[in-house]
Amino acid sequence: MPLMDSSLLRNSTPFTLGPLPNLLNKTQKCRHSLSSFSLPTNSRKHLFMRRSGSSSGPRNDVTFDEAAYEAERLSLDAKAREEMAETSKIETQQSGVAEDPKAWKWVIRKRIWDMMEARNIAQNPRPVHHRIPNFVGAAAAADKLGGLEVFRVGNCVKVNPDSPQKQVRFLTLSGEKKLLTPQPRLRTGFFSILESHMLTPSTIKEACTSVGVAKYGRAIGLDEKIKVDLIVIGSVAVDPRTGARLGKGEGFAELEYGMLRFMGAIDDSTPVVTTVHDSQLVDDIPIEKLLVHDVPVDIICTPTQVIFTNTSIPKPQGIYWDKLSPEKLGQIRILRELKRRIEKETGQKLPCGPSEKLPPTARRGR
Repeated sequence: MPLMDSSLLRNSTPFTLGPLPNLLNKTQKCRHSLSSFSLPTNSRKHLFMRRSGSSSGPRNDVTFDEAAYEAERLSLDAKAREEMAETSKIETQQSGVAEDPKAWKWVIRKRIWDMMEARNIAQNPRPVHHRIPNFVGAAAAADKLGGLEVFRVGNCVKVNPDSPQKQVRFLTLSGEKKLLTPQPRLRTGFFSILESHMLTPSTIKEACTSVGVAKYGRAIGLDEKIKVDLIVIGSVAVDPRTGARLGKGEGFAELEYGMLRFMGAIDDSTPVVTTVHDSQLVDDIPIEKLLVHDVPVDIICTPTQVIFTNTSIPKPQGIYWDKLSPEKLGQIRILRELKRRIEKETGQKLPCGPSEKLPPTARRGR
């Protein structure tokens, strides 16, 4: 199996706890100084709290406004998918597949999305285009994952918030493990932790949804001391021979991985698992074209099989600031705050990646 070109892997430097020349001591000091850094995620949660009671009496019964939270989440989701559709059109049509280094990814993604819809393998939410696609047999694939030794012995499992991994989140919580899950698109916060003692048998299923995470989860910041034993990641396509994976194109899985590396919560030995339909297995992801921040997978679970990839693709070592566009930085508050603090502590300006080619009408959330 061919290895990735070493020059490609080392053409940028991540912010990590590894041996960074001249920055190691300052970087470590910066990380320790973040003990007072906690994101105001709970304050955003308060935007969706409301009081109930009679108009003449005291209004002390505070409840979570599920409808308002879900309406905002769906609105942000729709806008993001619109932007991704425009971006993929620009990268594959206007610049040409041969000229744009990311266009080949959109070609594979579209092929998989189209196929899943055409063969009715897709499940709601539909259409699956520009999503981590939900698929027929997602629960069976999750059960395969639940039988893995790395899952059984793990105490804390990080799971993506997408629909096809809902059963994985349920198995994590019902197995009395800690569930670490990101806020949707990292726009409303960072990560949330849920544990079985925070829930009741009647709320555990709800806690596996985005609304449930917002209602019952405990928001954490970069100063949280946590060890993640297993990462579960969603995929659009994955190569079982190499472990090469494609997500939906926003890059949040890579950012989440990089931030967990920054926190010291994971390392190279932390297994990365994905659950997909068998039809999402591909053999045409060119690993020599993968970028340094692309996350490979160690194990693939489908409704019918478990595949150990024995991937030789190196895992990202942190946040690659020189690959992070100003637009993406503008989306994510925690990254902007982290960048400011690192620059203040180290006295050195972090690099920034090139601007994304966005359609003229696209607006990025701030």
